[in-house]
Amino acid sequence: MNFDQNTYIYFIVAALTIYAIRALPLTLIQKEITNTFVRSFLYYVPYVTLAVMAFPAIVTATSSLISGVVAFVVAVVVAWIDGNLFKVAVASCVAVYVTELIIM
Repeated sequence: MNFDQNTYIYFIVAALTIYAIRALPLTLIQKEITNTFVRSFLYYVPYVTLAVMAFPAIVTATSSLISGVVAFVVAVVVAWIDGNLFKVAVASCVAVYVTELIIM
């Protein structure tokens, strides 16, 4: 595999960006954050990030978009009612299976 000079520049820029994102908050913010808006924003960032990464995978993991959307809706409803992760996963799998049977 041949790397040209631009590839090394891309790696360096990516490494510096990741380092800056992780190191700057540690060096610039010395005291505890007391602003309620900023605290609530930082509290929800991991959940939103996980949802943004997982949603496209949930919808496109099946052979058709319809069964992915049905599985997502079933997962949200079951999670809202019960909250048990195992039940949510099983219900979503069953929803995909039944939807795929109906579509075929």
